[in-house]
Amino acid sequence: MSTDAAPAVLPRHRSNRGSSIGLLLVALPVLLLAWLIVFPIFSAVVGTIFVQGPDGATEFSLASYRFFFTDGYSLGNLWLTLWTTAVCGILLLAIGLPIALYLRFSQGRLAAYVQALAIFPMFVPSIVLAYALIRTIGPNGTVDLLLNAVSLPKLRTPYLTPWGPVIGLVWDNLPLTVLMLTAGLSSVSKSAIEAARDVGAGPLRVFISIILPRMGNSLLVTASFAVLGIFSAFTLPYVLGSASPEMMGPFMQRTFADMNDPLNAMTQAVITFGFCLVFGIFYIRSIARNREAQP
Repeated sequence: MSTDAAPAVLPRHRSNRGSSIGLLLVALPVLLLAWLIVFPIFSAVVGTIFVQGPDGATEFSLASYRFFFTDGYSLGNLWLTLWTTAVCGILLLAIGLPIALYLRFSQGRLAAYVQALAIFPMFVPSIVLAYALIRTIGPNGTVDLLLNAVSLPKLRTPYLTPWGPVIGLVWDNLPLTVLMLTAGLSSVSKSAIEAARDVGAGPLRVFISIILPRMGNSLLVTASFAVLGIFSAFTLPYVLGSASPEMMGPFMQRTFADMNDPLNAMTQAVITFGFCLVFGIFYIRSIARNREAQP
């Protein structure tokens, strides 16, 4: 009996030791996450609802949130941010998906060139991209000079309009979108597509019935990443966008630094985080669903 029980105890001991080592390995990243991200979030939320009153005592108050949702300028900035995020998300999927499909099912030198061009913006800093766009499509930029050279009317520049940040953000986020969609397309086998073609399915039917159902989670994850990055963007909206209305990133910075109003700036940050949290939940659910589907 003792000789039979000994081998059963040893694997259990090794399993407990392995789980303890695993917990130690993830302890530091989890602590850093809690210190650098979770704690500031809770601190900001608490700091905006428990404020110092006129008598110096701390009291519960939602005045900053009431001001935000009753102030026309604040709501205009929020609406512009939502509009920019939605337009950029749609354009990124509309541009990135055809490129990802081409890269997934094409080979050769041309496909390599297309992939290099698609991921090139990833290695360009946002500030460099912003000023490059200004020199290209801004007033008296390269496009205007070329149009003037052939006696055509000047281009109505999108610079300092709501479309300026849209162009910059789409260009800046396209590489990650293409890479994530291409990774999602790896689950689509060429044999399934060839089988569908053998029974007479056209390109549109193959895309709707074969490719699209296998890309549901990839599209959701890609859209979540794009929305999170665009909603909290600062550099491109600050340089390329209009002064009024403005996106939430520049709005928060101006409220904090120029107006010296940290309470309302934190309130704007909490509201922005609330919108981002919705898309973050979609991303977490998608990851959990993928884990459950794996054997």
